[in-house]
Amino acid sequence: MKSSRNYVQSVLFLFTFLFFYGQTVKAGNGITLYTPYTNISVPPGESIDYSIEVNNYGSQLKDVEINLTGIPDGWDHTLKAGGYTINRIAVLPGEKKTLSLTINVPLKVDKGKYNIKLIGKNYDILPLVINVSEQGTFKTEFSSDQINMEGHAKSNFNFSTKLKNHTGEKQVYSLMASPPRGWNVAFKPNGRQATAVEIAPNKTTNVTVEIKPSPLVKSGSYKIPIKAANKYSTAELELEVVIKGSYDMELTTPSGLLSSSITSGREKQIELLVRNIGSSELRNVTFSSTKPKDWEVTIEPDTIPQIKAGGSEKVQATIKAADKSVPGDYLPKITAKTPEASSTASIRVLVKTPLLWGWLGIFIILGTLGAIYYLFTKYGRR
Repeated sequence: MKSSRNYVQSVLFLFTFLFFYGQTVKAGNGITLYTPYTNISVPPGESIDYSIEVNNYGSQLKDVEINLTGIPDGWDHTLKAGGYTINRIAVLPGEKKTLSLTINVPLKVDKGKYNIKLIGKNYDILPLVINVSEQGTFKTEFSSDQINMEGHAKSNFNFSTKLKNHTGEKQVYSLMASPPRGWNVAFKPNGRQATAVEIAPNKTTNVTVEIKPSPLVKSGSYKIPIKAANKYSTAELELEVVIKGSYDMELTTPSGLLSSSITSGREKQIELLVRNIGSSELRNVTFSSTKPKDWEVTIEPDTIPQIKAGGSEKVQATIKAADKSVPGDYLPKITAKTPEASSTASIRVLVKTPLLWGWLGIFIILGTLGAIYYLFTKYGRR
């Protein structure tokens, strides 16, 4: 009785198996597509790798065309088997083949559910669901709290900027600038000069932008566009430098000759010329000097209230040599300066012996010769 019951159960199981197997074969026409992970949640920017089995339950060779439908615009995908990109695959009866399906979820994507279908044409359909867990973006932000600076032509302008990677992946950005001709722009991410910077996902890096104007720059306002870019994203920022003007001067003589001569203990007047060779007005030009010991140097006037750009003013320098100056070359220096600029003139002065001492020497020599002659004539015959 027990064996009869087991026999009946076995027969029922066999019929049940054959029924469902037949339905499966009928549904897939002998081909089924299978993967264990049909519903996956991922963040933006993720790559999903599926291993797809193509099973042939039929009795004949099947050449199956494989298509992927429902894939959103901008999503990349590849379908490979045996290391090759394919769109068809042949499967022998009772065998299976494995496909590799890779779907790249972009960084700029809306949060939500995406339904995709892998289709074995005329055979089977494999539904795939991808849940994007958060709102995605692909954006880079270049910003600064201060985008305008003002100064003169010899100033260095250091802008503090921030570069933020709003994407879900690490990014490497090239740093570029388009300054006026003759200007120099240097980028210093985290204090070190570089032409590129690597930033982690959703992180910010401080970038100092050092701008040096051309030495020949004129007064005015100048725009300096900068940008951080890679093949995925570009962020731009426009900085502005306002040049008030350059400050520079030259101290010389009207003839350009910076040499003279003087007698020891005497004084000499030398006319000096202060030229404003910058592009801004010079104010309150004062003078100082470096001179040999016991020498005196005075300037009249000792202050010039202002010199317009491209203009010049004359002053009178009086140099007095020390009474006991040894004959030779001396080099007193006179400096004209303002808080913004300065110039120094080194004047080579040749000190000569006073004419009185020359005549006195001659008289001493003549007197000595006369004394010798007198003694010779008086006592020479004895």
